Amino acid sequence: MNKSPPKPQTGQQFTVVQIKTLSSESSPYSVSSFWLQTNQMKRTYRFKRVTKPKKSIQPDDSIHTSEKSITIGARPKSQSRPQPGILSISNPTLSFNELKILPPDFFQIDALDLAPRLLGKLLRRDDVVLRITEVEAYRPNDSACHGRFGRTPRTAPVFEPGGHAYVYLCYGLHTMLNVVADKEGVGAAVLIRSCEPVCGLETIQQRRGQITEKPVLLTGPGKVCQALGISTEWSNHSLYTPGGLELLDGPEPEKILVGPRVGIQYALPDDVNAPWRFAIAGSPWISAPKKTLTLPSS
Repeated sequence: MNKSPPKPQTGQQFTVVQIKTLSSESSPYSVSSFWLQTNQMKRTYRFKRVTKPKKSIQPDDSIHTSEKSITIGARPKSQSRPQPGILSISNPTLSFNELKILPPDFFQIDALDLAPRLLGKLLRRDDVVLRITEVEAYRPNDSACHGRFGRTPRTAPVFEPGGHAYVYLCYGLHTMLNVVADKEGVGAAVLIRSCEPVCGLETIQQRRGQITEKPVLLTGPGKVCQALGISTEWSNHSLYTPGGLELLDGPEPEKILVGPRVGIQYALPDDVNAPWRFAIAGSPWISAPKKTLTLPSS
């Protein structure tokens, strides 16, 4: 049976202690208080509930006390970890100023040859830099390639010289970025399926509407376009021209995984099963399904 607290005696002095604790929001402070009204006394006294902190206060936390108040200066919520940098994926002495935009002739080769060469390269737009970790090749006479429809207002960029962007809307929902391959008029491209953030993490998170540093942030072609902030208006943009969206050189991966492409069940069986999907081995920044990706047999 709970006993009621002793009633204050007449003439007894009390010290009012105010404890400020951080609320779930960063500001303002919230104060919990309890009021006790006695029958014998007309005065109202205020008391505070005092609880032991679940975690010990770190040495560098500031504690200020006085007779009237106790304020615990809690550590502010830690910001996101330092944004991933180019130093983590390449030579420590390498800087963005030393990374060159890839020249036109880099792209003007067969899409099946260009696709694995794009792994490890860097997409840059303003303060956002992404490292390409997963791609798919689409070749001429491929029943899964948009070039099979011939030149239309939508597919015209696919027939431009290699090094241009081909951006289209998939199912009216997801914007997809492709790098045009081969010579002018061929109609081939490489789809950028997944990337890893290198710079501009906060901007990427805002554009994606997802505050996380996990691979779900960029594992998928629609997510890549969101992170870069590009729409179909970027289709036919030159990726080797300074400004806007650029493709920079970057370190080559040590090992590459290979497997069939994703979401092309409408294509012919031979094209569905063709191992034209490539990804950086050991990278978590790869879209599903991962089980279909393997190291090529030597």
